[in-house]
Amino acid sequence: MKKLYVLLIATMALITGISFNANAQDPQFTQFYANPLYLNPAFAGSANCPRICMNFRDEWPNIPGTFVTYSGSYDQHIDALSGGIGILATQDEAGNATLTTSNLSAIYAFQLPVTRTFTISAGFQATYHQKSVDWSKLTFGDMIDATRGFVYNSAENSTRTSVGVPDFSAGILGYSKNVFFGFSADHLTQPDESFVTGASQLPIKYTAHAGAMIPVNGHSIQDDQVVISPNVIFQKQQDFQQLDLGFYAMKGPIVGGLWYRNQDALMLLIGFQTKTVKMGYSYDVTISKLTEQTAGSHELSLIFQFSCHPHKRGFRTFNCPSF
Repeated sequence: MKKLYVLLIATMALITGISFNANAQDPQFTQFYANPLYLNPAFAGSANCPRICMNFRDEWPNIPGTFVTYSGSYDQHIDALSGGIGILATQDEAGNATLTTSNLSAIYAFQLPVTRTFTISAGFQATYHQKSVDWSKLTFGDMIDATRGFVYNSAENSTRTSVGVPDFSAGILGYSKNVFFGFSADHLTQPDESFVTGASQLPIKYTAHAGAMIPVNGHSIQDDQVVISPNVIFQKQQDFQQLDLGFYAMKGPIVGGLWYRNQDALMLLIGFQTKTVKMGYSYDVTISKLTEQTAGSHELSLIFQFSCHPHKRGFRTFNCPSF
C-alpha cells in the first residue's frame, strides 16, 4: 500500500509538472514570518541588521516520498539604497526527489516613510526557476504486464529532464508601530515549465496578509510583557485557494501559536527567541479525511539576527511575529 501511495504521489506530481492543461502549485510554509522573503519580497531589509533564515518542512511523512521543502535566505537594510536587499533559495522535492523544483532569487525592497508613524515598503524579486524530473523513478502503463507487473521498458520520451526559466515577483507592505498588512504576486510572467511538447505555465500566486501586535497591558511592547498577535493570510493560485486564521502569544523568549487552515489542518507552534537567535517548531494536525494516512506535517525554522551600526534617522524596523 505504501508503494502505491508513492506511485500515486509521483504520478500526480509529474502530471502537474508536464500536463498540457494542468498547472503546478507552490509549496506552502506554516511558519510564515519565519520565512519572510518567501511570504513577500517587501520584507527584505525590514529588520534593518543582517538576518539569516533557514526553514525545513516535511509534509505528510507517513506517506514515504511525498513533499520535503528547504529554504534559506539572507537580507539586510542598506542606507545608500534607501531599502533592503535579499537572497532567497528554495528547493521542493516530491516523490523521493522524483520531481524537484529549485529557485534562486535576488530581491530589492524600497522603503518609504509616508508619515511619522506609517511606512510603505515595495519589493521586487527576480528568480531563476528550475524544475527537474528523474524519469528512472517513474512508471507508466505500457510497462505493466498483466501477470508479472512492471517488466517492460516504457515508450515515453525522456530526453528532457530539466527546465530553467526566469521568473519575477513583486510585493508591497504597509506598517505602523503595531499594525501591518501586505500583498504580493509571484510568477508575474507565468513561466512555461513543461517537459514535453505544449505549454505548462506556472500560474500567478496572489498573497494577502495582515496582523497586529497587541500588548495585553499598556500601550507599548516590553520584553517581559504578554503580547497577542492575531493574523490572517489568504493565498490564491489559479483554482487553489487557502485561508489561514490564527494568532501568536508571546511573553519574554517564549512564543506559542495556533492556526486554522481551510477545514484541512490545525497548526500548532512553539518558539524560542532572543535578540540574536530564534527557533521554532510547528506541527500541522490534518483534520480532513486524510488524517490517519498523512501523520500531518512537521516544520522547523532557525533565524540568526545580527547586530549592526545604528540605522540612519527615519528608518523604522518592522514589528511583527517571528514565526
